[in-house]
Amino acid sequence: MSVERRLAFHGKMFRIAFARDRDGAYPAEEFFDQLAIADKAKMDQLFRILGDNEKHSNPKKFGDLGDGLYEFKSFQIRMPFAYAKDERGLILITHGFWKKRDKAPPSEIARARRILKEDAETSKIVVITDQKTKRKRP
Repeated sequence: MSVERRLAFHGKMFRIAFARDRDGAYPAEEFFDQLAIADKAKMDQLFRILGDNEKHSNPKKFGDLGDGLYEFKSFQIRMPFAYAKDERGLILITHGFWKKRDKAPPSEIARARRILKEDAETSKIVVITDQKTKRKRP
């Protein structure tokens, strides 16, 4: 079975892709696509920063959710991500949500971990594709 990786950004250091759940959906891509153009531009900038650099050091833009899970942060928008364990140079974005409190809700952290697990189970063989031409970007 071949699983397609949909890229959000291909940087100098990392490829940033949307994780796939067991139903074949890409929750992070679906969330990203429904954002306003200005919000997409802000998230794209965060993807570029991380994709082109080895580390992320701005806690206002990149949060640490613990145990290898991080988040892109732009005002109230949150998109959890993790560095892929089996694919060097790959970052997987699990989903997105609107933050309503100071900390990420445990349910959103659990959802991110579930999506990562499902992606690993369904992604034994991977084909990388760049979906930028299919998605309107700012």
